[in-house]
Amino acid sequence: MAVTTFKVGDITIHRVVEQEGPFFDPLTFCPGLTKEVLEENRGWMTDGGYLDRKNGELVLCIQSYLIQTPHHNILIDSCVGNHKPRPTRPFWNMMNTDAFERNLKATGVSVDQIDYLMCTHLHVDHVGWNTKLENGRWVPTFPKAKYVFSDRELAYWTETEKKDQAAAPWITDSVLPIVAAKREEVVRSDHSFSDLIKLIPTPGHTIDHFSVQVGKAGNDAVITGDMIHSPLQARYPEQGMRVDYSSPQAGESRRKLFGHLCDTSTLVCTAHFPSPSSGRIKRWGDGFKFEAV
Repeated sequence: MAVTTFKVGDITIHRVVEQEGPFFDPLTFCPGLTKEVLEENRGWMTDGGYLDRKNGELVLCIQSYLIQTPHHNILIDSCVGNHKPRPTRPFWNMMNTDAFERNLKATGVSVDQIDYLMCTHLHVDHVGWNTKLENGRWVPTFPKAKYVFSDRELAYWTETEKKDQAAAPWITDSVLPIVAAKREEVVRSDHSFSDLIKLIPTPGHTIDHFSVQVGKAGNDAVITGDMIHSPLQARYPEQGMRVDYSSPQAGESRRKLFGHLCDTSTLVCTAHFPSPSSGRIKRWGDGFKFEAV
């Protein structure tokens, strides 16, 4: 399922998938997860397609969301990208696939028609297609787009890369070239672009992560970014992920946002849940249940 399209009022939302499949051992991915809790939840996780039946790894999707409002084409996050050295992640190292470009084209929107690219945070699998390799240089993939970064997020990762480029090579090839080309738009993580597009601060996974609310109350969607990676983190909001900036803060963000969205009509569009990736939030004991739609 490379592209899924649905409507929220006058807004059209497309999933644009780059990869989908088993990637990580859940006990490694979530360091606080115990074997006992994993086994307790293995049945519904496997039946729901969240754990691979053969090897038990977490099944994840790497994808962007294309938001078409009456006035703008907005891409949220930009996956891993091609030709980028990622030696610590063999499944992303020097990728050379047309999947992302092909699936974006299938939406009917070209790279020249993207008005904004919003990066929920600046991790490697959310900024890759910010740039493309052209004549030996990294240049903006979306030539007319403004690239939206949160101010504290950009400052943090720029300083990280400055201190040790090897610690964040994706900043070197996928973020700093955008700044050099003067295509960035730096905002606060609670910025409102219009009555249809608003940022929601959801820090913890990174220092200033944001999610994106699309539409109006009663007919809306929230693009989560990486405030959640697995439905296990809905059932157990305090369950952290291996590269969180602050897992306790990430847990607070999940409880706050899901407490607000619980048992409402708001469509929750996740960055990494396997297809269909979108659903609604229900109460489940002391936590929450993600029900795919």
